[in-house]
Amino acid sequence: MPTPRRGLLFGVYPGGAAGDDTGSLAVGPPDDPDRVSAALDRLQGRPGRPFLVRAYTRFDDTTRLGTPHPTTAPADARRYAVRGRRLDLVAQYQSARGDIDRYCAHLRELVEQYGPVTDFLQVAEEPDVTSLPTLDGHYPGVRDAIVRGVVAAKARARELGHAHLRVGFNTTPLFGPAASFVTELTRRGGADFTGALDYIGLDFFPDVFQPIAAPDLAPAVEGLLRHHRDTVLAPAGLARLPLRITEHGWPTGPGRPDERQAEVVETVVRVVADQAERLGLGGYTHFALRDADSSRPGLFHRFGLTADDYTPKPAFAVLARLVEELTD
Repeated sequence: MPTPRRGLLFGVYPGGAAGDDTGSLAVGPPDDPDRVSAALDRLQGRPGRPFLVRAYTRFDDTTRLGTPHPTTAPADARRYAVRGRRLDLVAQYQSARGDIDRYCAHLRELVEQYGPVTDFLQVAEEPDVTSLPTLDGHYPGVRDAIVRGVVAAKARARELGHAHLRVGFNTTPLFGPAASFVTELTRRGGADFTGALDYIGLDFFPDVFQPIAAPDLAPAVEGLLRHHRDTVLAPAGLARLPLRITEHGWPTGPGRPDERQAEVVETVVRVVADQAERLGLGGYTHFALRDADSSRPGLFHRFGLTADDYTPKPAFAVLARLVEELTD
């Protein structure tokens, strides 16, 4: 099992827009880059401290090769990769035609464009989820896109001398028959695929979609992480790789008090930190910095550590304190 870096590597998605459970996006006021930068500075705590900025790009059948590929959420994410912060870049695959050749070319261009400021490149987003068009499992050929895309991206990174750039993919929690998703990928890709992989990501949101009593949250989180390591990754031959929490959050709103959000963030982060060495956990990224729209009561509009005007919720101070405590 891998030994993670000393100190937990933190990050945050600094936008507000979020996919919902209907296949649409929860959106609201536009991002304010100056306020985003100020909030990132406060979370990071001091310049130079390792800290990730999670950003998303989208490949579809209209994507033009040979041109710059802007990030879609947040816009122009590169501006936030300063003062020691680095990008955690997600390359979504959403080709209705299943155009894997062009997707691989797109990934190579992303490495060329963003490689100098990017530490992690994630190939596809939640490819195990097939029901929503905002997520990549909805699109044909997604498994082959991951297998070929990881190999293509890693090869280009090596060609350019980007030894710092780590390439991986992520899923949501996998149970029952779905637990074979990762094993199927390694069987498809063989040694070329597994040799190019640097990490596995996990998006998980305990106590959001299925309520968990407060006293049971910490053991439930630990159990889920153990399950993913032992039942999903190990049978696929990937026990050597770090497991990164690529998205975690808890939304406020009616019946969802701000104070409970702060408690959930603290509980989950402390479990991740406590289990980091034992379970090979490579870091924690929070989703999201700000609410999409604080005037809306829906679950997906209020995942932020701040309101949509960047007024901090209690969880913001909690995460900033944890960053200070648990990183080098």
